[in-house]
Amino acid sequence: MPNSPPEHRLRLLQSVLSSISMGAIVLDPARHIVLWNSWMQQYSGIATEQVLGQPFLDVCPELQGGRVEMSITQALNNNFPSLLSQTLNKAPFALYADAMARERQERIQQAIEVSPIAVAGAERHCLIQISDVSIAVGREKLLREQALVLRSQTFADGLTGIANRRHFDVAIDREHRRARRSGQPLSLLMIDIDHFKPYNDHYGHQKGDQCLIRVTAAMSAILKRPCDLMARYGGEEFGIILPDTDLPQAQRVAEAIRAAVQALEIPHGRHSNSQHVTVSIGIATLDVDTQHDIEMLIGAADRALYQAKHQGRNRSVSCST
Repeated sequence: MPNSPPEHRLRLLQSVLSSISMGAIVLDPARHIVLWNSWMQQYSGIATEQVLGQPFLDVCPELQGGRVEMSITQALNNNFPSLLSQTLNKAPFALYADAMARERQERIQQAIEVSPIAVAGAERHCLIQISDVSIAVGREKLLREQALVLRSQTFADGLTGIANRRHFDVAIDREHRRARRSGQPLSLLMIDIDHFKPYNDHYGHQKGDQCLIRVTAAMSAILKRPCDLMARYGGEEFGIILPDTDLPQAQRVAEAIRAAVQALEIPHGRHSNSQHVTVSIGIATLDVDTQHDIEMLIGAADRALYQAKHQGRNRSVSCST
């Protein structure tokens, strides 16, 4: 409507800005509010007539000295638009979805754009646009949480909750490289529940699962350092990575684990030389002064575990790399 009077065009513009689903604030060159649309009125709880003509920072004093005020300055003085990062400026305006959210002080998540406006026959004005991105932020948070859960499931054993074989492979590679850099020893325990297949066949798979869970908990309780990692290596076989641990220290850990499992006194009617569930443990320590690799460390621990079984089980045996 090119021939419409200015007053009509102004009313039309105000109607449009009032109907859009985002906040719209217009500031004059002196930073007084000349437009505060109905969206802002709804979510701020401040009526439009209360703020028109008021200094912006009197209405929003907490924004003084912040990124929003800086963006307003750049728009008015330098004709420079700004898009505020939602990551760094999650909710600068005191805007709330409803009365309950206001009581809990849970602000809506905001995306903010500050733009200079050229006004014919007048100095430059500034438009502040505010969008509610709470749903998008919530969706992103949910996706992150789901990704973390998926990752934890990928690296955790479903029955016992400890690390799985994949996690073990990643961790031992990392600790081996760290040991080579630091010059510190790296020890590995390979552990097998004695005669577990006969136990499973005799008591049933449900009892077998319960046995695995109890034994895992008892062994985990011995490990006190965050850097120590226990993983389910196979069905009834476990691997424990002990960084910065020499052979005598590893032997003490192994014996503590063996004793802890024996102290559970889980009945085992198909054990060859015990009435209770026991474990056999193979111990190997990597001497970082040599060029031994991970396979040699695992192989040495496996040989030690075989010797522990061959010697009568319910014992720990060391093997050099």
